[in-house]
Amino acid sequence: MGISAKNIRNLAIVGHSGEGKTTLCEAILYNAGAIERMGKVDNGTTVSDFDEQEIARKTSISLSLAYCNWKDAKLNLIDVPGFYDFEGEFDSAMRAAGGALVVAGAGGSVTVGAEKAIDRCLKGKKPLFLFINGMDKENADYPGTVRAYSDRYKGKIAPIQIPIMEGEKMTGYISVITGKAFKFSAAGVEEIAVPAQYQSELEEMQGVLQEAAAENDEELLDKYFEEGSLTPEETLLGLRKGVFNISVIPVMAGSALLNKGVINLMDEIVEYMPQAAERAGLKAEDLKKNEQTEIACDETGPLAAQVFKTAVDNFVGKLNYLRVCRGVLKTGADVLNPNTNTTERINSLYIVRGKKLEPVQSLVAGDLGAVSKLANTGTGDTLCDPNVPVRFEPIPFPEPVLSMAVSVAVRGTEDKVFGGLNRLAEEDKSFQVVKNHETGETLVCGQGEVQLEILKRKLKSKFGADAEFSTPTVAYRESILSKSEAEGKHKKQSGGAGQFGVVNIRFEPGAADGVFEFVDATVGGSVPKNFIPAVEKGLREAIQKGVLAGYPMVNLKATLFDGKSHPVDSKEVAFVSAARLAYEDGIPRAKPILLEPICSMKITVPEQYVGDIMGDLNKRRGRIIGMDTVEGLQVITAEAPEGELLTYATSLRSMTQGRGRFTQEFARYEQAPETVLQSLNK
Repeated sequence: MGISAKNIRNLAIVGHSGEGKTTLCEAILYNAGAIERMGKVDNGTTVSDFDEQEIARKTSISLSLAYCNWKDAKLNLIDVPGFYDFEGEFDSAMRAAGGALVVAGAGGSVTVGAEKAIDRCLKGKKPLFLFINGMDKENADYPGTVRAYSDRYKGKIAPIQIPIMEGEKMTGYISVITGKAFKFSAAGVEEIAVPAQYQSELEEMQGVLQEAAAENDEELLDKYFEEGSLTPEETLLGLRKGVFNISVIPVMAGSALLNKGVINLMDEIVEYMPQAAERAGLKAEDLKKNEQTEIACDETGPLAAQVFKTAVDNFVGKLNYLRVCRGVLKTGADVLNPNTNTTERINSLYIVRGKKLEPVQSLVAGDLGAVSKLANTGTGDTLCDPNVPVRFEPIPFPEPVLSMAVSVAVRGTEDKVFGGLNRLAEEDKSFQVVKNHETGETLVCGQGEVQLEILKRKLKSKFGADAEFSTPTVAYRESILSKSEAEGKHKKQSGGAGQFGVVNIRFEPGAADGVFEFVDATVGGSVPKNFIPAVEKGLREAIQKGVLAGYPMVNLKATLFDGKSHPVDSKEVAFVSAARLAYEDGIPRAKPILLEPICSMKITVPEQYVGDIMGDLNKRRGRIIGMDTVEGLQVITAEAPEGELLTYATSLRSMTQGRGRFTQEFARYEQAPETVLQSLNK
């Protein structure tokens, strides 16, 4: 069929981990004839979960694309992992998708993953559906689940169907809009009379829907007030406007595993979900005019596309998934990447169904696809017409919250390990590989333990490199609290010319630069001027290791006030050694202390978890600075020692069931208690 932006629906499938998102994608593809049979997550045979780590873990770890055609529309499905560690995949999907399908269990409560997904969609103004899955399971509670979401999102939840239940199984549904009932059968669905026990519920829900529809259109509202009701066509029109304006969240139910209620869902997606052509313009920078602009979805305009995901394929090489936002992307075209200021040739262009790549000659505005072997293009980059240069806003990925030190398992494989990690960082922008210049360690920083463990396994399977991850070293410091004076004497005689140097140095806190200050206060040439730099050199070498636990010394002022030399035996090396000896003698007598890095934190949690968070911070020697309410959440400002926060991401997730988040940054150094020093010296 001829594809245009009016035909396309770009839909992110999101929600809590394990609620059936991948299975729902499978059912949609099967119903549309895109696949011959439904695969199963447990068997590793689904279209979406094709990575060997996903198959082994039976869960999604990367977003994947799949498309199908349904009712003269092209559905581009983005299957998004639901586990907390893969939040970056959600961010990528949201940049590509025009709307979202939130998959939730029928357990009678709001799951964390669904809550976070809905909140993000509402904040990002993404139209969304709620599909209550698992209606085939025992104790499935559709009314209770709808009530839970209605309480959480007051005035927005609009059930557009009522499940027909026999015992605890869903055997059909009633369309609230049309008032028609359908029963599942081997041939699909067949229309039946509305069961008598659902008649009053249907009338009540129709009233609720008509009121919700009327509130999205002035003419409909006037008619509703005058006549007290709307026609099914008018209700549909009002609800569609409500979905578009994010004021209505339609709710449906079914079983993805048994493929019940899915065809109806597909019909409603085509009916309600905004076309790609209707999507609001994306913010970008017009590089010629040097001003902000919006890129509307226009097939006739100059090319503008954005890469939302990068993958490393063993056969194709680097694969960039992109959304064409304006114009038409064609094979053979030369396009500008303004992020890297390079020109790229589009040699191979694909539409994607899981790991299957289907070559195409072009992609129109609004469509999703992939291009291979672009040398200088990565996630978030723009590809555009060289004559009309624009640059889209970067995708806002979450900052890393958990760091681990990386070392090689096999000596001599450093290039393999760190090269592989950097390649993986192209795939997943929610983790980083950084060098900690304070400790000399290379760190891999991400969203959680599961993500980092999977990275290690991918490193092995894709690049044949073994790495070890361990708790990173905390960059402690040492300093002194009082003054002391010391003499350092280096004397060495071995047959010929000897070595001789004596220095008298005063040590005290208070370096001008906060690290080290050297002062020459000698008189009368007690230490010849040509040897003064050697004394400073010896001290600068010595302060790299403190006397308590071997950490660098800071805030140290050293004054050279006297010394001795020999006209023949004095040499630079002698005064370097003498300075070190003075340091080793004087610092232990100047009340040395251990300093620990203190981090400032902002912890955002729902109010019910504040008590637990504060109690936990007290155990970590933290200090509460203040608390504010932002968008209904509590934002706790606090400070705590870095050494107490190495696994805080995991603890916060556990305490808040995944609802909490935090940021931290270095604030300053403070004196550490004796217990910290004792633990370091064990």
